[in-house]
Amino acid sequence: MQCCRMELSFLTTWASGLQITGVRYYVAEGVRIYSQETWRQVTHTEGRHLVEKYIESVQSYYIEQSKADNHAVREAACACIAELGSKVNSDMVRKHVPALLEALLVCFNDDSWPVRDAACLACGNFIFCFPEESHPYMEQLYPLFFANLSDVIPSVRQGAAASLANIVRTYGQEAIEKVVEKIKRGLAGVEQQTDTTEKYGGLEKGGSTFGVAKRVRDNDPDLHSNQTMYSCGSLAPKMRAGGCMDHMHRRLPEAWETGDGCIYLLAELSSIPACHQKVFDQLPALAKASSLKHYHQHHVFLESICKQLPIIAKSIGKQMFKRHLEAFIDPIFYALVCDNALDSSAASCCLTELSKLLGSSILRARVENHNPTYLSALDANTFIAPY
Repeated sequence: MQCCRMELSFLTTWASGLQITGVRYYVAEGVRIYSQETWRQVTHTEGRHLVEKYIESVQSYYIEQSKADNHAVREAACACIAELGSKVNSDMVRKHVPALLEALLVCFNDDSWPVRDAACLACGNFIFCFPEESHPYMEQLYPLFFANLSDVIPSVRQGAAASLANIVRTYGQEAIEKVVEKIKRGLAGVEQQTDTTEKYGGLEKGGSTFGVAKRVRDNDPDLHSNQTMYSCGSLAPKMRAGGCMDHMHRRLPEAWETGDGCIYLLAELSSIPACHQKVFDQLPALAKASSLKHYHQHHVFLESICKQLPIIAKSIGKQMFKRHLEAFIDPIFYALVCDNALDSSAASCCLTELSKLLGSSILRARVENHNPTYLSALDANTFIAPY
């Protein structure tokens, strides 16, 4: 008991306790694991109680660290702030929500994409846990969530989709209308994606020139100049703390990236029963976007569709999904037999999951009715697909 009191006294009288709480989410795995184990040994089972008891000092420390020069520290601070919303007694945190959200708003505009991602997830978590306190900030937050949904980094787009789904769960119809409108514009905008073949169209067409065309594109100086620098220690961008008007390290999103974010958002919304009809209504637009192949990154877009389509189908139910199944057959089989290994693997898994959901005989009959030439590829996939 005396030892325990000494340890608790150590936490309350010295900054080391707060420092341990902050680095529990540090990007370096060794530091993170060591800090988590140290926190467990020092606090035993009283960690949550200590945070609640000294919430004033804890939240002030997290806000201070969210302004640190080191991007990895800012990222960890956002994760710690998110933890306050989900693991600590809400009544203890409630009065600090405005200050914490203000700190997250600054991080939401950070140059470093891991910081933006962590801030996005933290805001989504806070909105879900504190809907009334967060509502006044929504006009500022919606554009930031939508910006992350179009980010150049796929994981940032996925995080934004998950956070927007939390907003829909929290605010219901008010949020559904805004989010669905974003999805409509995002999927429709893929058609306006710049045709990259125009830039490298000086070569003769034909299979033998594909490798040459690829090398010409890969060696384009524009693709490798003025790009983000990365920190060797964390693989995260090496840059200072950002502010509301500090976006010089980010380029404008391309149309396909916005559409890709909308795929993840549809998959997240499909898990919400109130959104099933809205998701179903967007399937034709999703199928149309998946058929577009005029831009170089269409393989990335197709890979996302093949990965998320089974999730959507399972969530809204096979009876609803089967009405639009045929619209996705051509894109799936295009991905299955293409030279892109990631696309082919995703399409193979997609067909396997759809076969389990709909029944192999039903899927085969639908494919045969749509295009009998696909049957050989479908049968081959049945034998080589992972179980």
